[in-house]
Amino acid sequence: MTQSIVVQVGQCGNQVGCRFWDLALREHASVNKKGVYDEALGSFFRNVDSRKSNGGACDIIGGRIQHLKARAVLVDMEEGVVNEILQGPLREVFDSTQLLTDVSGSGNNWAVGHMTYGSAYREQIVDRVRRAAEHCDCLQCFFLIHSMGGGTGSGLGTRVLSLLEEEFPEVCRLVTSVYPSAEDDVITSPYNSVLAMRELTEHADCVLPVENQSLVDIVNKIKQASRGGKPGSVIKRDSAVISGQGGLAGAEKPFDAMNNIVANLLLSITSSARFEGSLNMDLNEIAMNLVPFPRLHYLVPSLTPLYTLADVNIPTRRLDQMFSDAFSKDHQLIRADPKHSLYLACALMVRGNVQVSDLRRNIERLRPSLPFVSWNQEGWKTSLCSVPPVGHSHSLLALANNTCLKPTFMDLRGRFTRLYRKKAHLHHYLHVEGMDQSCFSEALTSLTSLIEEYNQLDATKARLTPDAPRLSIAT
Repeated sequence: MTQSIVVQVGQCGNQVGCRFWDLALREHASVNKKGVYDEALGSFFRNVDSRKSNGGACDIIGGRIQHLKARAVLVDMEEGVVNEILQGPLREVFDSTQLLTDVSGSGNNWAVGHMTYGSAYREQIVDRVRRAAEHCDCLQCFFLIHSMGGGTGSGLGTRVLSLLEEEFPEVCRLVTSVYPSAEDDVITSPYNSVLAMRELTEHADCVLPVENQSLVDIVNKIKQASRGGKPGSVIKRDSAVISGQGGLAGAEKPFDAMNNIVANLLLSITSSARFEGSLNMDLNEIAMNLVPFPRLHYLVPSLTPLYTLADVNIPTRRLDQMFSDAFSKDHQLIRADPKHSLYLACALMVRGNVQVSDLRRNIERLRPSLPFVSWNQEGWKTSLCSVPPVGHSHSLLALANNTCLKPTFMDLRGRFTRLYRKKAHLHHYLHVEGMDQSCFSEALTSLTSLIEEYNQLDATKARLTPDAPRLSIAT
């Protein structure tokens, strides 16, 4: 069995990561009734004997669960969130060898995170990741979780990404990036996001972009249901979506519900690695099958049902309706319009009691409405995991490599250009050692080049023609 390591960087990355570990433990507890350390748990958790204090905790292979430790590295240049995790219910899941914190933060400045802290903490970051990797028999994937708008998540997060490529070039790097909305309260977020985009484009194998505004919209829909939308659509008050009683202690935090949605995306994408299924998908197969061009590795994630991580009293969605939902804009974690753009490839990751025939039938039903590039009409990758999410009979995650991301990137470039044209706030960055103005121009060039690649593909859409009609024999 393979293992994966989660590297969570910055405030947002650690809050999302915290929710992932909390919900993953809930999920395994509902399946693993006997308390046995099996391969499913081993993919993301170590089983250690913490009694051996003289030489550190010793890994136990097989047998009963003694003491679970997450395969994770937590990095933040402020102590607040990590300290909160260590004082909460998840404190036993991490130890000091997995943590790296500072006290002063990056001040919403990509250059401070990437250049200053990236250089100062390089050796400590590599050391902590190596320690985590040494506990793996077959390390398959790094999951990096970070945000794009701040300083630590965008700056140090992308520095960590380049270090992972440098130290472990053969291990797949999947990045979940939380993008700021246009109304973000961090005025320098366009700078931070575009500077980070260049690093993601060059060093990641796959990026799952998640947009703050989409998460807000999804959570508002869930809250509307909890206030008594349709009969039977009421969310229990102690559910995971509307409660902070998970990895973080105390009352619900403003972003808990949003972070749960992203954590649920990670639960779905890792389900094949954690549980058995009739059609499992290795994590490295995602990049292999969905990324035909190395720079175009940004995948639009779409989830259904959107209540998977709550104890929700809603009627189960019909299976066919679930597939239709996955291709509707309401279920995407980033605002985009794939049906009016071009698909390069698409993965469907299904959980629960679903047959291969159900998958094939729905793909054939949806295929006519989904414009694929002419040279990859069969660009579908599918997986079936037999274990459904807690409280549900089935769920579906769709990952689409689609040119619909171009408007999102163009909007980001526009916000960057408005600041950069005036040289606004530029001095804060240029005062940082190792940072010069060429970093900005090169990042802008990289993003413009990425947009142009999407443009070239979009231009082929007009030339797409339906299958030629079959010849009929005259009678």
